[in-house]
Amino acid sequence: MLITRSPLRITLGGGGTDLASYYEKREGFLISAAIDRYVYILINRTFDQTILLKYSKLERVKEAGELEHPIAREALKMLELEKEPLEICSMADIPAGTGLGSSGAYTAALLKALHSYKGDITGARQLAEEACEIEIGRLGEPIGKQDQYISAYGGINCMTIRKDGFVEVEPLNVTEETLYDLEDNLMLFFTGYSHRAGKLLEEQDKKSRGRDEEMLKNLDFVKQMGLESRKALERGDLRRFADIMNVHWEYKKKRSGGMSNPEIDGWYEYALKNGALGGKLIGAGGGGFLMFYAENKAGLRRAMGRLGLKEIRFRFDKEGAKRL
Repeated sequence: MLITRSPLRITLGGGGTDLASYYEKREGFLISAAIDRYVYILINRTFDQTILLKYSKLERVKEAGELEHPIAREALKMLELEKEPLEICSMADIPAGTGLGSSGAYTAALLKALHSYKGDITGARQLAEEACEIEIGRLGEPIGKQDQYISAYGGINCMTIRKDGFVEVEPLNVTEETLYDLEDNLMLFFTGYSHRAGKLLEEQDKKSRGRDEEMLKNLDFVKQMGLESRKALERGDLRRFADIMNVHWEYKKKRSGGMSNPEIDGWYEYALKNGALGGKLIGAGGGGFLMFYAENKAGLRRAMGRLGLKEIRFRFDKEGAKRL
């Protein structure tokens, strides 16, 4: 049996500027961090000459083209394994639809597993580009390139997406002390809501392609906040980074009415009154995880506990997609 894993992620700045509808006009920039919560893929050969795919559903087919799961179908086609007798099982530390990039992580882990099965040696860039080709190129999903790249690379990376779509990946240049402080003081709380990011991203994509001036100005500002976040982090000014998170969240909410709701807004304000210095909702919006930067972690943990919000503790992942 062959096992691979790839990390989920949190966005530290510039989220939303990695969609083609924006970066093809203005170039994108964001900071993304892989965390030690993973999507796992297990692969084994079957004896009955079928493909057995296990996820939230169970599919058994004779060839990949019959699969309902779009990513698995296209990955098997891409690697010319359409009729290979395989059992493929996926598991995740955190469910899909919670804003941590699970789809991109699934695609990267699956490609890593299939390449490993074939005996291929693959680097992070190849995995990321192939994952983007599947999700964006072949399936036409209205998503950006952040999730596939950070899941393949791991670490905390600054990504500049050029107008031609090429992604420049550069590690965030922070001291070890700043890195540990950031890791210690960032906190994730599950809102209890799952969501489909596609609808919100589709709205953003449509407005950007239509050159909606308000949307483009919003994303211009978000990109600038991403660049400011980089400066703050690289000089170790984590309180400034927390302030930028608050500003970013206010602008993010303006992109769509579905980004938040009164309950999430209430939790957010309560957190700021109980130890959080800054925060935002992770992902495209509408649910998933609230992320806060807090120096008084115990106070914020107690406050969120009173609201019934579950904390998910994490550390940063440095390895990216890998075979176990």
